[in-house]
Amino acid sequence: MSMRKPPLFLSLIALLSTLTVRAQDKWDLKRCVDYAVEHNISIKQADVQARVAKLTLDQSKLMRIPTLSFGSSIDVTAGRSQNPTSFTLNTQTSLYNNLSLQTSLIVFNGFNIQRFIDANRFAWQAMLANSELLKNNISLNVANAYLQVLLADQTAQTAQLQMQFSKNQLELTRKQVTAGTLPELNAAELESQVAQDSSTYVTAKSNAIQAVFTLKAYMDLDAASPFDVDMPPVDQIPIGQLADLQPDAVYATALTHQPLQKMDALNIQAFQETLRAAKGSMYPTVSLFGSIGTNFINTPGELPVIGTGQIGETQTTHEPVLGQTVTGYYKAPVTPYFTQLNDYLAQSIGLSIQIPIFNQGTLRTNYQKGKLNLRNQELIRDQDNLTLKSNIYQAYTLAVAALEKFEAQKITLAATQKSYEYAQKRYNVGMSNTIDLLTNQNNYFAAKVNLLYDQFDYVFKMKVLEYYKGMGIKLN
Repeated sequence: MSMRKPPLFLSLIALLSTLTVRAQDKWDLKRCVDYAVEHNISIKQADVQARVAKLTLDQSKLMRIPTLSFGSSIDVTAGRSQNPTSFTLNTQTSLYNNLSLQTSLIVFNGFNIQRFIDANRFAWQAMLANSELLKNNISLNVANAYLQVLLADQTAQTAQLQMQFSKNQLELTRKQVTAGTLPELNAAELESQVAQDSSTYVTAKSNAIQAVFTLKAYMDLDAASPFDVDMPPVDQIPIGQLADLQPDAVYATALTHQPLQKMDALNIQAFQETLRAAKGSMYPTVSLFGSIGTNFINTPGELPVIGTGQIGETQTTHEPVLGQTVTGYYKAPVTPYFTQLNDYLAQSIGLSIQIPIFNQGTLRTNYQKGKLNLRNQELIRDQDNLTLKSNIYQAYTLAVAALEKFEAQKITLAATQKSYEYAQKRYNVGMSNTIDLLTNQNNYFAAKVNLLYDQFDYVFKMKVLEYYKGMGIKLN
């Protein structure tokens, strides 16, 4: 069976649709960060640890409800043994079955169970904060790599423009050499400049490709996967004001918003509750317990045969005295299974108190260890806070320096551009040699590249400050 081919215009529409989708399939920063967070192995491991902590919390909550257990045993005895139901001695093989149901409930143990529940809750929340910390770190690394891709692309474009300027200048100079208005040396010097600019452009393109591979590595994305980065103009990236990012205010906000500080606070609360639980374990434990059980045995019971006979005589006349006597025993039939279970049913309920008096110092040692663990966690918090404060003040200082450098580089670019334009005009009228033109041209190109570096450096420094303030990392 032959299939009809689709009309040509439908094929063209499908092709254009595919090209449009591919053209729109660009990776912006949010998509890169979301992909990195979803596929990062460390984040997945932290998520598994958080789930384990949640299971531990759920299990500790179940410690407040009574325990319930059912037991059953079946055994066969041979030879002379005691009947466990009638307590008579048997000399035959017997089948014995026991059923029991037991329950217990801790009424009081120094609030030990509740303390463990609270400790496990804080530990679980600390694990969630640890996952958030890893996500933030990955986001910051991806954002930095993303900005490096943008910088490398802008640098490559600048290098390409510089190369094209040199080629245009060489073409114009060759025409002037042919016309006899300029010497051949000028063309030779410009040919050398074109070769140098071409090499610079190739290096810039290679750096741009390498920057993309670095970004893919942070994202855990296959290096061979198609990848096209969205290139927002650096001038359109929103940046806050330094006046709104003063280090003392940023630090005060970071203490309550940063995941690491949240995790430290939750871990301290978990150790505090663990310490209280260790103290509670030194108090008496009061428990309620109850049980119900029954038995079955297949050995027939022996019942006495009652008859009438002489049981004695009078003291004076020695006349016989008659009465009921046991004349023998007979084996009764085995009582049915469920009848025995009902007949031998027994219940019990009670209250138990356990008072720890001496247990080789285990409880006291655990309590002392809990104090030391709490103190160690407090020291970890203090160290993390000091590191956070140092990082914030350092980031603010670097941002101020980057801004000053960026503003100074703007002035440098304007000056070199003006010098290059004057040199170009002088060269065109034959009042300047090629060396002067190339020197001014290279200075202008270097100033443009340096401005790009300084601008992206300033943007990233500001984004770091915004990150510490809890504003997230956004480029649009």
